Amino acid sequence: MATKSNKRQREDDGDEMSVSPQNSPSPAQRQLARPRKMRKVPEVQTRSLPLPRLLETLDSSQLRAVLQTICEQRPDIQDQVLNGAPRPTAANSLQVLETYQQKLAEAMPYGHSSSDYAYYRVKQPLAALVDAIMDFTPQYLPPVEHQTSISLMYLDGVTKIAHSMPNWDSQTYRHHKDHVYDEIAKAWTMVISEAAKRGGGFTLHREGWDQVLTKHNEQAGGRLQSAINALSNNIGWTSADQHAAGAGASGQDSMLNQLLNGTYGAPVRVGPF
Repeated sequence: MATKSNKRQREDDGDEMSVSPQNSPSPAQRQLARPRKMRKVPEVQTRSLPLPRLLETLDSSQLRAVLQTICEQRPDIQDQVLNGAPRPTAANSLQVLETYQQKLAEAMPYGHSSSDYAYYRVKQPLAALVDAIMDFTPQYLPPVEHQTSISLMYLDGVTKIAHSMPNWDSQTYRHHKDHVYDEIAKAWTMVISEAAKRGGGFTLHREGWDQVLTKHNEQAGGRLQSAINALSNNIGWTSADQHAAGAGASGQDSMLNQLLNGTYGAPVRVGPF
């Protein structure tokens, strides 16, 4: 008779047989772990920077340079820019001229330098300022500019800029400033004559432009005298004329006041009535 230990051994052996490879599921029945599918990384598409983004990176000087190059290569685009761009105001143009003036001042050497050395140091910015004045000034004269007030405001500003140009002893170097004064004097004369045609002569005096021009002429060393003459010829007086003849107007209205008040030439009352 088998002992209990032998019986237990046979049971253990049966348990081992139950988990043997022969009783395990076939490979076809087992679910194998599928390899993980790799996600395809999209390729980066290379393309040019959009025009609005490119323009955002350019400063004003770079943008002007690009636009100017395009206009020089494409006359049709140049015409579109000239016709489509807003007309610059007198204040904007004077601001540009003041930038040229500042560059000229910065180029001037410090201390006591010879005229030759100083002139050649500032020759380029000086010529740039003169060219800019010659280009801008006709835009604010009749018939391009119809408003006398705008013309006078521009001329006042550009004349101040002309005063700031360096003075040279040599006529060879001084011709730049003389040329500017000549053109500005012609411009003042043109605006004054046109204002007189429109009946604006009284306005020139009432708003003090005769005094402004007189001071400019003094500061220019008399190089605006032709404009002073135009003022006197078209209006009949200047601030200097009035100052000299001020004592003779006591007791009665001066001719100027009569003209301004509309009483000049009124019939003279005779008799007690």
